[in-house]
Amino acid sequence: MKKDELLTDEFLKQFKTGEELYSFLAQLQKRGIEKMLEGELDAHLGYEKHEKALNANARNGFSSKKIKTSFGESEIQVPRDRDSSFNPMIVPKRQNILDGLENVIVSLYAKGMSNSDIEQQIREVYNFEVSTSTISRITDSVANDIVAWQNRPLDAVYLIVWMDGIVFKVRENSKVINKTIYLAVGLNREGKKEVLGMWLGKSESASFWMGVLTDLKSRGVEDILITATDNLNGFTNTISNVFPESKTQICVVHQIRNSARYVVWKDKREFTRNLKEIYNAPTKQSARAALDDFATKWNYKYPYAVKSWEENWEELTVFFDFPLEIRKIIYTTNLIENLNGKIRKYTKNKLSFPTDEAVLKSVYLALREATKKWSMPIPNWGLILNQFLTIYEKRVQL
Repeated sequence: MKKDELLTDEFLKQFKTGEELYSFLAQLQKRGIEKMLEGELDAHLGYEKHEKALNANARNGFSSKKIKTSFGESEIQVPRDRDSSFNPMIVPKRQNILDGLENVIVSLYAKGMSNSDIEQQIREVYNFEVSTSTISRITDSVANDIVAWQNRPLDAVYLIVWMDGIVFKVRENSKVINKTIYLAVGLNREGKKEVLGMWLGKSESASFWMGVLTDLKSRGVEDILITATDNLNGFTNTISNVFPESKTQICVVHQIRNSARYVVWKDKREFTRNLKEIYNAPTKQSARAALDDFATKWNYKYPYAVKSWEENWEELTVFFDFPLEIRKIIYTTNLIENLNGKIRKYTKNKLSFPTDEAVLKSVYLALREATKKWSMPIPNWGLILNQFLTIYEKRVQL
């Protein structure tokens, strides 16, 4: 056993219960805060305690202040100066909740807890009261983070950008209506996924997405190699107007769902099995042959489903132009749908939102929680990057 581990074990032996250790850590935090406050005052005055004053301002004793932290409520001694110009950063004037507890409150809110639920949780765990209005003030402070995040500069090139929307109920003019948060998730040149932004709108349309793509371009995006979207009328032309060299892949899974929507239950299994022969084909030519067989078999019964595949054939089969590893990550928007599922999980307790700002705040915090593990490149990244470099060498290295 290492020396530091031995010392730790010896130190912990003096605490017989968890409560004793918790109390010790609370006292340690209290003394640490007080020492940091004294250090802040030294820096503010320009000289340390017991040194000769360098200006008219000087130390002026202490004042007591109750603070609330993740270790509970405690009373600390805050040093003062004569002209009252000292405003410490660690415990600012007129604030009594430390950042650690604020982070706890924001995290609980992000996981879908209501203000009243958070109030009860804080009371039960930390044994003190935090009003719902205080909780609301803390979570409202996220608004500045949203503005900064939504306007941050982006990379010049993204290899793939997935786009999709998620619907929420929001109150507007005394009515509850459906509004959609639109998300764009990019795969950058390091192989990492990144939420590029979120946009709130009433209805999905090509013109709305034009605004989204223009926003991405204004924030520094010069090129997108591949976009993966659902089957929105006019979307391909919209993308080509903003990023003319980008290839657009319509989500095959969305297409299958839309096709099967009009199929009676007894035919669905065979119908979807025949569709699988199309998108699992090894080449675009064999996929076309499978579609012809599919049309011969089902056109008399479900002409709309067959027509939909034929009309969108070029956008549905873009993935055949790429090696198998790239195909797997572009023929479906499952990645962004999985993200939507996590957002739903975090916001499921909120049946409707009182304002646009409330839904944006909740989704932003849910995104922050859901993407915490997005720190590593996607699987097989080395192989996939080499494939992209082979196909798009100059554009990848822009």
